[in-house]
Amino acid sequence: MIAIRPYTSNDLEIWDRFVQNSRMPMFMFERGYMDYHSDRFKDASLMLYRDNDLMAVLPASAHGEKIISHGGLTYGGMIYGEQMKQHTMLECFDAMKRHYGECGVKTIIYKTIPHIFHHSPAEEDLYALYRSGAHLLKVEPSTTVALKRPFKMPKGRKAQVSRAKREGVSVKESTDFDGFIQLENSVLGERHATKAVHNSEELHLLKSRFCDNIQLWSAEWQGRMIAATLLFVYGDVVHTQYMAADESAREIGGLDLLIKTLMDRFAETKAYFDFGISTEDDGRILNEGLISQKEGFGGRTAVYNTWEISL
Repeated sequence: MIAIRPYTSNDLEIWDRFVQNSRMPMFMFERGYMDYHSDRFKDASLMLYRDNDLMAVLPASAHGEKIISHGGLTYGGMIYGEQMKQHTMLECFDAMKRHYGECGVKTIIYKTIPHIFHHSPAEEDLYALYRSGAHLLKVEPSTTVALKRPFKMPKGRKAQVSRAKREGVSVKESTDFDGFIQLENSVLGERHATKAVHNSEELHLLKSRFCDNIQLWSAEWQGRMIAATLLFVYGDVVHTQYMAADESAREIGGLDLLIKTLMDRFAETKAYFDFGISTEDDGRILNEGLISQKEGFGGRTAVYNTWEISL
């Protein structure tokens, strides 16, 4: 019998330790990351026990009669370890649906964790979604490079990397989050009439909490930042949370050199270099120019799936 306990701040150490030892040990599921924007999201996370054994945790936020796993995260379904087996996951889903249903919830939006972030096979929840009558709400293609077996870069991309080197572009790790956010927002405002989800103060805070996991790398030319990327570094995956390049970087290949340098840097220790999605309108519109740019680094599609369970 699975027992549900809503997460409270008293459970922080237990939660974090469980995440760190799970099959998907991603720092973004630790409370130090999840709770930095707690003022924007009403936490509805669950801890699922069998007898006295913690079997799974579920990052989640409440949105009226809807639960999202989690509203402030790109993905975040059930997190679990070696003990979880398929029949137990079915029991966990039954308990989750019963608990939220008793709380007046009508719909659960469930974001699965892409397989590239799994340390070992961990798709028990996909079968449980099927058994729960869930339907696929969103499919969003992310471009991912298999660092041990990348596809070849086209000649044009290689030429841009070589040009950046000739122009004297340098690549280095940076702590200039203020300058980075200014660059990022100028690019997003110009091209998409939007701005970054994080501000520089939040990035400084998260960097202080997850020093090794959050890294800012920049391409500099003539004494200024012309391109940069904010990396989220996980056990087997490096993910570009943000990328930005100004006009001069696009002309002389500053971003191309930056990304190629980072791919080479992590190739010995990581399995994947993930660029994130290239879609709009919940995956219905593909930004062909953006995804082509990412595929030019040798990447191909790994999908981010979102499901809907009706209660």
